[in-house]
Amino acid sequence: MFDDLWFEGLGGTSETTLERAPAQLKSKIYSALVMRMADSAPLLDLIETKKEGGHLCVFEHSLARLPVGAQIRSMNPCRMCHARMLGERMDHAPIFWPGCPYSEFHNG
Repeated sequence: MFDDLWFEGLGGTSETTLERAPAQLKSKIYSALVMRMADSAPLLDLIETKKEGGHLCVFEHSLARLPVGAQIRSMNPCRMCHARMLGERMDHAPIFWPGCPYSEFHNG
């Protein structure tokens, strides 16, 4: 009984502030996770991603429309995108296009 009161008091007196991770850190973690996924197996084809309801950025939309094979459409275009570079290196990266995860980290 004493323990219950002590824990209730402890929980009531502690101030918790939910701090968000910086956008740069989110960008770096996202890049690392996608790179690990791509290393272990091919990523989902961009056409399939779109069919499944996934959001594509401007560049992924363009790549999905090109007459290339599924192997190319399963690559990670973010590795070559300047949004990734900006997202990982700037506090408030000027990335504005919809569907870009780096844009969402910095503008969301």
